[in-house]
Amino acid sequence: MNQWKNFSKGLLKENAVFALFLGLCPTLGVTTSAINGLSMGLATTFVLAMSNLVVSLVKNLIPDKVRIPSFIVIIATFVTVVELVMKGYVPALFDALGLFIPLIVVNCVVLGRAEAFASKNTPLSSLVDGLGMGLGFTLALTILGTVRELLGSGAVFGMKLIGGDGLLLFILPPGAFLALGYLIVLVNMLKEKTA
Repeated sequence: MNQWKNFSKGLLKENAVFALFLGLCPTLGVTTSAINGLSMGLATTFVLAMSNLVVSLVKNLIPDKVRIPSFIVIIATFVTVVELVMKGYVPALFDALGLFIPLIVVNCVVLGRAEAFASKNTPLSSLVDGLGMGLGFTLALTILGTVRELLGSGAVFGMKLIGGDGLLLFILPPGAFLALGYLIVLVNMLKEKTA
């Protein structure tokens, strides 16, 4: 398999948020700012890449009856690593992301890639797939967080760009749905132009 195609498919063509509509709980929940979106995306990318690699390495050792629970244990191990590192080194960010960090364990993007891709492919292809899908997820969360932060507070990554208070709606949950809907329309228009 061409590794560039394997990697790049997750960025736009099979983007978990914009194309497959997976992982929407953290997408809508943590993207009140660009830094939250970026951080959650990078945490998920690490878990996705490493769990894909390990699942691919041990797939032949796992009996079919316990395949999914085994994948969840592998994913939970890497989520615990992320959680402990964030709690120890960036506690403010850990507090901002809150419950969404442990929920990476059951994120359908991560478990779906383990089941659909890593359990059927080589370790290198699985790692590359995990990185591509994870960075596509990170891109989507960062863009959504940037739009919501800019429209909601006039800032991006905490730097004030627009005077005034912004529209509170975009910091609240309904603003997440509105911003995501318009971004999906925009991504679909870009896909049609490039097709």
